[in-house]
Amino acid sequence: MSVKIRLSRKGSKKRPFYHIVVANSRAPRDGDFIEKVGTYNPMLPREDAKRVTLVGERIKHWLSIGAEPTDKVARFLSDAGLTEKKYVINDKQTKKPLPKAKAQERMKALEEKRKAEEEAKKQAEAEAQAQFEAGNETATEEASAAPASEETPAS
Repeated sequence: MSVKIRLSRKGSKKRPFYHIVVANSRAPRDGDFIEKVGTYNPMLPREDAKRVTLVGERIKHWLSIGAEPTDKVARFLSDAGLTEKKYVINDKQTKKPLPKAKAQERMKALEEKRKAEEEAKKQAEAEAQAQFEAGNETATEEASAAPASEETPAS
């Protein structure tokens, strides 16, 4: 017989409340269970001490016998310090909301086009700056030569 430590839903519609129970893995979620070892009230704020209550001795007993906690219960147990954080909880985002292949290709093409335009703009600015500096050098040379040759008459 495979034993799980899992949540069993109680409470009314849109007002969830859960019992943390030890149950046969083949039993229905809200059906028969072996022992109640805690509660979980998701309606309370996360900081509230009564949000998750656990009977530590009984949970340790069932874990030593070989009961497997579900992902959510494993998180509660690790937060309470009853188990290590060895239970991997899958928090990865699925691929469903991502754009499809053609949309990704269009986005990639637009990104490459935008980068090419930015490079062209930077290159044009650099050329304009170089022409401006070259023009300034010749103008500076002419300006420095012009006042030396022209002298203002003294009155």
